[in-house]
Amino acid sequence: MFIFYGINFWAVFAAAIASFVIGAVWFGPKTFYPTWWKALGKSPDDQPGSANMGAVFALTFVGVLLSCLGLAVVINFANSAFGAMNWLSGAFLGALLGLLIGGGASLSHRMFSGQGLKVWILEVGNDVVALAGAGAILALWH
Repeated sequence: MFIFYGINFWAVFAAAIASFVIGAVWFGPKTFYPTWWKALGKSPDDQPGSANMGAVFALTFVGVLLSCLGLAVVINFANSAFGAMNWLSGAFLGALLGLLIGGGASLSHRMFSGQGLKVWILEVGNDVVALAGAGAILALWH
């Protein structure tokens, strides 16, 4: 295993892939994407992202990877302080951090940009679910 300072980087990568897939399903055309897109004030004819969607997806994955690495650091500290976490406590910690840190940080961004609570709820909902999944994976593979 590729472990450095108690962090299993294979687990971080697996958690990032799972989080990315959760995001793809969450914002899929049959799930929350149409509601989110409309809440942003966009019409179905508007194109998402930029001309280079490859870069959009690559940078999205980098962001997810960094979030999972941060969560792995927190889980590593929690394991050191309180003993090994199980998948459920890892999922709870991930969801809690998604809501309190991710949600807290993005709330003012959505309010000042005029995008409103509906956009915030949909985006933070994805963060909570994705980080819960990542936390479960990271706690299991610690």
